[in-house]
Amino acid sequence: MTDEAAAERDSRAMASPAPDRGFWGRLTGWGPYHALMRVATASPRRQFLILAAFPLLWVLTQHLGPMLQMLRVSLTDAYPVAPGVEQDFTLENYARFFGDSIFWMPFFRTLIFAGVFTFCTLIITYPVAYFLARHVSRKNQMLFLLILLIPFWVGEIVRTYAIMILLGNTGAVNLVLETFGLIDRPIPFMYTSFSMGVGIVYLTALYMLLPLYSALEKLPKSMNEAAADLGAGAWTRFRRVSLPLTIEGISSGCTLVFLISTGFYATPVLLGGPSTTVFAETIAGFFHVAGDEWPTGAAFATIMFVAALFITTAFQKLMKALRKGEK
Repeated sequence: MTDEAAAERDSRAMASPAPDRGFWGRLTGWGPYHALMRVATASPRRQFLILAAFPLLWVLTQHLGPMLQMLRVSLTDAYPVAPGVEQDFTLENYARFFGDSIFWMPFFRTLIFAGVFTFCTLIITYPVAYFLARHVSRKNQMLFLLILLIPFWVGEIVRTYAIMILLGNTGAVNLVLETFGLIDRPIPFMYTSFSMGVGIVYLTALYMLLPLYSALEKLPKSMNEAAADLGAGAWTRFRRVSLPLTIEGISSGCTLVFLISTGFYATPVLLGGPSTTVFAETIAGFFHVAGDEWPTGAAFATIMFVAALFITTAFQKLMKALRKGEK
């Protein structure tokens, strides 16, 4: 009797309709889908191509594409082209930069400012990253990182105006100095290289902090402890152990900050003065006038991009040589 009951239950289960598995459930059970997946994932190279297809497409269309378009515009005599007018390609836009020294000052000023501000950002953020990675417990590190990240949720313009309020004649800095009797009249911080530097360092600190924190967090504490056991002082341990082993983080952070600093426009306009005009303002000036000046602006932007890329490549090679020297 028991066998008959079990057979009856099995027959009922087979006769009952299968539950609806939804679209994805039906798709995974479809024969052609299985065949396609077997072909697509037959080798590690095909798997990599499938995973990298969207990122590569994004880079080509959203990054490389606009740069190539800018390069193409820089080689034309006018853009956009008026109807019925033939477009000619020329190098006069590049010759204009090399032939007129008035453009050299903002160009070299931008590169010098970017290098100095990058170094200042490194000096300021390295102790913060070191404290966060080495002296804060792991369960609190994410909380501290979140606190440091909160200001960066606000746009660049808003943070720049915050610096203006801070450094103004009636700003917090001057009020504190006046309260303690250190000054009799407000110090004109605004519209100087100092105010622009404070703004750029503040805006780029995160891009330096995260690579440094990542490098320091991976550094084994036992290495510093072993150096201390061998008699090395705090400065020696930092110079011979921590610093060499975090060169990769320093290299990544400095590269990011330098490249970003060369392209800032709004912050130098709002915080800088006539003596701090950067190359981005010069480039923008060509795009604010008639279209026949756009190719010149594109050429100048290309020159700045190539120069910044050349400097960062040389810096990366230097850091690589230092890493090899330490080994």
